[in-house]
Amino acid sequence: MPDSAPHIEIPDVPNDAKFTDAAAAVERIIDIYQHSQGFLRAAFLNVLGGTGAEQKYRAFYPEIRVRVTSYAAVDTRLSFGYVAEPGKYAATITRPELFRGYLTQQLQLIIDNHNVPIEVGISKMPMPVHFAMKSSDVITTTEDAPTLPLRDMFDVPQLDEIDDAIMNFGAMGTSDEDRHLAPFTALRVDYSLARLEHYTATSPEHFQNHVLFTNYQFYIEEFVKYAKAAIADPASGYVALVEPGNVIHDADGTNDADAKSPQMPAYHLARADGSGITMVNIGVGPSNAKTITDHIAVLRPHAWIMVGHCAGLRNSQKLGDYILAHAYVREDHVLDDDLPTWVPVPALAEIQVALEEAVEEVTALKGYNRKKVMRTGTVATIDNRNWELREQSGPVHRLSQSRAVALDMESATIAANGFRFRVPYGTLLCVSDKPLHGELKLPGMASAFYKQQVSQHLHIGIKAMERIRDMPMERLHSRKLRSFDETAFL
Repeated sequence: MPDSAPHIEIPDVPNDAKFTDAAAAVERIIDIYQHSQGFLRAAFLNVLGGTGAEQKYRAFYPEIRVRVTSYAAVDTRLSFGYVAEPGKYAATITRPELFRGYLTQQLQLIIDNHNVPIEVGISKMPMPVHFAMKSSDVITTTEDAPTLPLRDMFDVPQLDEIDDAIMNFGAMGTSDEDRHLAPFTALRVDYSLARLEHYTATSPEHFQNHVLFTNYQFYIEEFVKYAKAAIADPASGYVALVEPGNVIHDADGTNDADAKSPQMPAYHLARADGSGITMVNIGVGPSNAKTITDHIAVLRPHAWIMVGHCAGLRNSQKLGDYILAHAYVREDHVLDDDLPTWVPVPALAEIQVALEEAVEEVTALKGYNRKKVMRTGTVATIDNRNWELREQSGPVHRLSQSRAVALDMESATIAANGFRFRVPYGTLLCVSDKPLHGELKLPGMASAFYKQQVSQHLHIGIKAMERIRDMPMERLHSRKLRSFDETAFL
C-alpha cells in the first residue's frame, strides 16, 4: 500500500469581509498576513528544532477583490485609481505594513471613484516559507532536525509564477479569471524585497520615495556628508541617514548594526513620511542598472534619476559639463526581451523642468547662460565598456547619426525600466572624459575633477528631487507612462 498523503495544516485566519473605508480594509489585510506569516515562521522553526516534520504546512497570501458593474463615468483627472470597465478585479498582497500608505491611498480612490466596497480575504496563492521568514531570524538546527526536502513540508517559490507579465503586456487576466488590480503579485513583490535587501544591505522599509542612482562612490561619499548635515538641521525635514547594514544616524547619534559591503550599497536620507531620498551606487554596467530597478520598482517610488559620469562626444564640450538626456540610444541589450528597442522612451517634462531649475539654482546660471555648463541631448548607453578598443567606424557612425552627445552604460537602462514600470525617470550626467577627442581620464585628472564637480552635481540631483517631491501627484504620475490596458493601482 502506498503511503498516505501527509496532513496539511493551515492557520486560522479572519473571515472574508467587505469594507467601505480603506484604512479598515488595510488593517484586515495586515491581520490576515500576520496570521499566515506567523504560522509558517513558527512551523519552520519548530521543524528545524526537530518536531512536526510528519505533516505539511501551508498558508496563503491575503487578497483584495473589487467587483464593478457599471460603466458610469469616474473622475479621470488622475491616471490611476479606477478600473476601465466593469468586471471582477483582484490582487494578492504581501508585507501590508510596509505598503500601508500606498494601499490605503489606492483603495480609497477605488472606493470613491466606483462607490463599491473592497472585499478582503484569503487568496489561492500559497506563501513560500522563504518569504515568511524574517531577516533577523537566526536559523539553527538540532541533531533531531528532519532530513526531508523542504518542499515536502512547505511551499517554496516557483519561478514560473514570478514574472513581469502585468507590467510588460498590461495583462488584465483571461475571461475566466479575475483581472489584475495591482501591477505586481505578492510573489513578485516578495521576491524583489528579498533581492533588494541582498543587493543593498538595507531593509526595504528604509527606502524613500525618491531614488538617485550613481555609478561612482565619490557621489555616495558626498551624499553621506550632505545627509549628516541635513539631519542635524531640524528645519530640513530629514530625520535620519540609514547606511548599509541598517546603520541609522539621527540627531541623537548612531545606532550601529552589522556593517556589510553589498554589491550595490544604498543610503537613505529619510523623512518621517518616506518622502526622503535614497541613493544607490549601482556600479558599472546595464546589468546592474536593470537588476536594481527591477526590484526597487515594487516599492512604487515617485521618481528615479541617474546622476553619474559619461563620455562627452562633442568637441565643444568641456570636462565637467552637464548632459540632460532628452532621448536615448539603447544598445544595452538587457531589456530587449522586456521592452523592444522600437518602443520610444520619451523625456518627461516634469522631471526635465525639475532638473533644469535645479541646475540654475545650484550654478546660479539662468536662461541662455545655463548653456555654458549644460547641454540637452541624446544619451547612448552601451554594454561594452571598452568600445574604444574595437574598430571605430561603425560605433562612431551610429553615434553621429543618432546625434548623441554623451555615452554611458546605465542611463538608458534606468530610463527604459522606468518607462516599463511606470516610474517617472530622468538623467543628468557629467562629462568626465572625451575619448573621441583625445581627452581620457588619467588618475591625477580624475581626482581634481571629482573634487570640483561631484559636490555640485549631487546637490543638483537633490534639489531636483526636492522639487519633484513638492509636485502634485496627478501632475507627476500622468498618463504619459500608462497604456490603454492598465491596472487601477499606480
